Amino acid sequence: MGDEVSEVYQRLPAAPFIFFVVLMFQFASHWIDHFKKSGSDNEKETKLREEIKDLLNEASSLSQPSTFAQAAKLKRLAAAKERELAKCQNLHDNDTALYSKVLLISKVLTYLILLIWFWSVPVASISQQLVQPFGRLLSWRTGGVQNNNIMVGIIPWLIVSSRVGRFICRLTYGK
Repeated sequence: MGDEVSEVYQRLPAAPFIFFVVLMFQFASHWIDHFKKSGSDNEKETKLREEIKDLLNEASSLSQPSTFAQAAKLKRLAAAKERELAKCQNLHDNDTALYSKVLLISKVLTYLILLIWFWSVPVASISQQLVQPFGRLLSWRTGGVQNNNIMVGIIPWLIVSSRVGRFICRLTYGK
């Protein structure tokens, strides 16, 4: 009897903890996606874009044969600035790819640790009447029904937490 009570108290914070971890991964993933799509609009890139625009405008205004050399020089300078801008954007893309890889690896490792830790232990218990048609699916690998409650396993809880976390993320950011 004492072992059952201590086991119940040990797994009580498991469900909210797992949900919180999954929610944090969802927010981090959304942040990285937003960072990718927005691009890097830092001051250096804005300044380079303005310089390129000014150089090309000045080169196009020099259309006389006597100013051809000056116009060609300005066009070459604008091309060099465009290469520098492309290099900055490539660096931004490499950074976001690195962040995505680190997030994916940490997510996979965390999920594996959670799976190993809670493999045959129920993570949460839900009233049987609330999940009547899906009770057996939710209680996979946990022992089924105890005290008229469905014992929810780690895999269904990760799936449900992931879906709910994605929904909360969409509501928060209005995507």
